[in-house]
Amino acid sequence: MAQLSDSIEQFIKELMREDAHVDLRRNELAQHFGCAPSQINYVLATRFSVDHGYIIESRRGGGGYVRIVRIESHGETNLLDMLLNRIGNSVDEDTCFAIISNLLEHNLVTAREAALMRAAVSRNALALPVSAKDVLRAAVFRNLLIQVFRNHEEEERDDV
Repeated sequence: MAQLSDSIEQFIKELMREDAHVDLRRNELAQHFGCAPSQINYVLATRFSVDHGYIIESRRGGGGYVRIVRIESHGETNLLDMLLNRIGNSVDEDTCFAIISNLLEHNLVTAREAALMRAAVSRNALALPVSAKDVLRAAVFRNLLIQVFRNHEEEERDDV
């Protein structure tokens, strides 16, 4: 199942290589991959969420489609604000990992930085009750993101 999900994800990302959005028909995509439409739903929900840098718009009915829109930030401060708002006062490990993967994919962090960030927000690093973990994780992750963006700004200034 993971290979099929990976194939569907790669296919959609390939379609989006040129444009910031793509319109798909769920049933046609399911036929193309020989799977149930629910498999397409699964890929959209797990691989194209806001945390991964996408917005899904869906229109049901006879002419229904799914539109996947890549979130384009207009400056890093907007992206940082959006991420900090998404995290809020509490965030789970999966959401943090998805955001970190998105930052890595867009070259805002290195692989080494991403690994350190994952270690800092992992459930193993936070030896607290579950309800307190998500609150502490949000505070730690917010500070990590702020520092990453500060470092990125400093690097850009040094390059000029």
